[in-house]
Amino acid sequence: MEIFSFLISFTFLAQVLRLFTPYFLGANAANFSERGGVINISIEGFMISSAFGYGLFSVLTGDVIIGFFAAIIINLVFSLLFALFTVKLKINQIVAGVGFNLLMAGLSKFFIILIFKSSSNTPRFDELPSIGFLEGIPYVGNVLGDFIILFSFALVIISNFVLFKTKFGLRLRSAGENPTAGESLGVKVRMYRLYGIMICGFLSALAGIWLASNQNSYTDGMIAGRGFIALAAMIIGKWKPTNIFFACLMFAFFEAFEITLQIAGTDIPSQLIQMLPYAITILVLIGFIGKTKPPAADGVPY
Repeated sequence: MEIFSFLISFTFLAQVLRLFTPYFLGANAANFSERGGVINISIEGFMISSAFGYGLFSVLTGDVIIGFFAAIIINLVFSLLFALFTVKLKINQIVAGVGFNLLMAGLSKFFIILIFKSSSNTPRFDELPSIGFLEGIPYVGNVLGDFIILFSFALVIISNFVLFKTKFGLRLRSAGENPTAGESLGVKVRMYRLYGIMICGFLSALAGIWLASNQNSYTDGMIAGRGFIALAAMIIGKWKPTNIFFACLMFAFFEAFEITLQIAGTDIPSQLIQMLPYAITILVLIGFIGKTKPPAADGVPY
């Protein structure tokens, strides 16, 4: 009964909205890339690189704002490299994505040991500054005071508008649906695929930064599969930002529920509780097999 009362509390709602943030940013990141025709399964790796980059430069400079921009720049550089492999050199996009996931996880581990003489985490650093006048609102101030969370909510409207109401969005979608037809109408398909990958790098950077900022350190393994769950949310959401929004809320709810069960100290084995978000992901994906249709040229080199 105590668990049920907590599930309908403002505290639990705020926790869901906070956990929703990295899922939605990661899912939208992947969506922009795939709308342009490039499968990017390295969202997990991009979140790792930005979280570590944010932590690294925040510690070295003592300024989290420098860490914030440094992490974004790092991800944009990796995005250019990913575009070189997938768009220019036409390397298999799944293979490239797996390679980038391994590369970024390995690099972060290597530099933690090299720079901080630790096998698992960086020293602690401050959180990103909050929006003061919103942070004081009772119950939901810790959500509304976080500018990355606010941006993730606004991203539902922004991404819908960009993808479906602008020339840029139309051209990006044409690159992912029918690049040959788009090229015949003057669309620079490769350039728009690059744009999609760069937007992907930026949004996934925000997801990684948010996670590191809220934990006040970078810890090896802290992304914990959220990049892959974000990809699942994109598929379940059928590559539509509004649908992706609700899919991410569902995954955030189950992660918050998992945390609640662990705190409550139920008789359920902790291993079963910890696997709950991943089990839900698998079950939901099984239910959506054959019911989702990606962009027609998604993953097809051009």
